[in-house]
Amino acid sequence: MRWKKFIIETVTEAEDIIISSLYDIGLEGAQIEDKVPLTETDKEQMFVDIMPDIPGDDGTARLSFFVEETEDGKVRLGEEETDINTVLRKVKEELNNLREYMDIGTGSVTVDETEDIDWINNWKQYFHQFTVEDLLVIPSWEEVKEEDQGKKILHIDPGTAFGTGMHETTQLCIKQLKKYVTPGTKLLDVGTGSGILAIVALMYGAKEAEGTDLDPCTVDAVRENMASNGIGEDKFRLTIGNIITDRKVQDQMGHDRFDIVTANILADVLVPLTPVIVPHLKSGGLYITSGIIDDKEETVTEAVRAAGLEVVEVTCQGEWVSVTARKK
Repeated sequence: MRWKKFIIETVTEAEDIIISSLYDIGLEGAQIEDKVPLTETDKEQMFVDIMPDIPGDDGTARLSFFVEETEDGKVRLGEEETDINTVLRKVKEELNNLREYMDIGTGSVTVDETEDIDWINNWKQYFHQFTVEDLLVIPSWEEVKEEDQGKKILHIDPGTAFGTGMHETTQLCIKQLKKYVTPGTKLLDVGTGSGILAIVALMYGAKEAEGTDLDPCTVDAVRENMASNGIGEDKFRLTIGNIITDRKVQDQMGHDRFDIVTANILADVLVPLTPVIVPHLKSGGLYITSGIIDDKEETVTEAVRAAGLEVVEVTCQGEWVSVTARKK
């Protein structure tokens, strides 16, 4: 399948109105590229391994719209077939109309053609099986090699996940879980994403696990990964909500309940999260954190100590740090 790509150079203030106007003529699914800084709310909701490094905002933006091209060179605009020149003319007319009463920047339009590739499966070439000590992480389309038969096996596909274990921060947490999980462990994973840390803890013998996340899309990802790894619903329960600010989520997690809490997030989120987590830990319980770039190590250890926890261990992999602390 081939796609025509209409690229519009504009300004950030005009993004929404241009998208709305072109939606009316049948162009949908805009791709937005700008340099607008993330808000604090955005950062709180990005429970990810690496925070994007965004350059300074210069007010410019680029909007891209993709239109399917048929074998005879026609394109689909909504439910109709038309040609490239007609679509281009309609786009320029809409932009000229907008230009009369607002700044849309250059408003230039270029047309490009995408490669005829399998959009659904093309990403598979970038993800292959790998090991974290005795744990083999493997996607569904690969087979376990003979030399890996004795390893623990975690089945996970990045196409349905928010974390695959490839990043150093996740591997740091996995290594700590292997070290500290016992058969009686009750674990809470904050910002669980794909559920990988909770699933790994259960694979290493934890009794049960809970996970929290802001994104409702994690529900399907966690369910699929639980099924792929033979984890029953009685072993892992997911709650959608912000444990930092939502009292209902905090009450649901309970007090003095968990032996281990994991949080592979970001240092800026770990600081407000840490004092909230302490009441959920049992006496002597462990708090395993990661997602910490090396120059943020002191920020996190200070937050941990300020919350009354004792730093037990600081481990590193590459430029990333994991801080493990204990509730006294």
